[in-house]
Amino acid sequence: MKVLVTGGLGFIGSHTVVELQNEGFEVIIIDNLSNTSLSVLDGIKNITGKVAQFENLDLREKEQVQDFFKRHQDISGVIHFAASKAVGESVENPLLYYENNVNALVYILQQLQQKSEANFIFSSSCTVYGQAGKMPITEDAALQQALSPYGNTKAIGEEIISDTAKVTNINAILLRYFNPIGSHPSAEIGELPLGIPQNLVPFITQTGFGLRKELSVYGDDYPTPDGTAVRDYIHVVDLAKAHVIALQRLLNKKNKSNVETFNLGTGTGSSVLEVIHSFEKVSGKKLPYKIVGRREGDITSAYANTDQANNILGWKAQSTLDEAMASAWKWEQKIRG
Repeated sequence: MKVLVTGGLGFIGSHTVVELQNEGFEVIIIDNLSNTSLSVLDGIKNITGKVAQFENLDLREKEQVQDFFKRHQDISGVIHFAASKAVGESVENPLLYYENNVNALVYILQQLQQKSEANFIFSSSCTVYGQAGKMPITEDAALQQALSPYGNTKAIGEEIISDTAKVTNINAILLRYFNPIGSHPSAEIGELPLGIPQNLVPFITQTGFGLRKELSVYGDDYPTPDGTAVRDYIHVVDLAKAHVIALQRLLNKKNKSNVETFNLGTGTGSSVLEVIHSFEKVSGKKLPYKIVGRREGDITSAYANTDQANNILGWKAQSTLDEAMASAWKWEQKIRG
């Protein structure tokens, strides 16, 4: 079966391509290379022994999207990752985020609604919950007003898919990620942030390698056990496997409704200091860090209730925080030579 993976050379996309190929799917990747490198294709091939088809096109260009689907009418499913994802950048440049994250989604769905049947997996985010009133967060927790244009594009995206699925033959699964970290155990692919990392773990590994002088920990006065913010960190390979299981659920017509939603996390919250200590443990290095003021828009705590993913989707995160940090450190060492 042929599967389209948009943003398939990105962090989560590339790991998902590997898992799809391992399950025997034929994969076509679309990526405009705005936040990744063509070398990721080689990493995927080195792991799986298979070459994925690749097209460098911009999903914001409606005619390019139309042309792609005309040429590939035998696609059985679409996994949609392609989106801009930096919270801070979205605050500074909201129109870029609305164009990239909303328009591209609309153009793909316009093509899928013309099919007699279409299967769609959407890369969503726990940002749609904001600061939830209760932990762990369940899928039926109230969605909060987004704290950034990025978060808003994920909430809007979910609404667009739900509205479209009501009146078309599109079946969709919305996957709300918590905090993906780590890399493939082979260290052939991993997180490759351009410029200063926006996420905690690549900043930690770059600091551990000596590329950064020290890590800033934003706030130690949160109402958490050690005062630092708590998140649910999930190994990217576990996350990638969930996408394959979700797609198979739709292809096998096991879905109970035309739009289903699942949280993807470990179900355990880890504080910033716990992540630092995990890195120190697996790397044997002391990490230089300093406590600074809280960052605007940061929430206190977010970790998933994973009952639905475990019991309905049939997926469970396997890797520990230490295993994820060890893989991230192995990747950092490899890319720095």
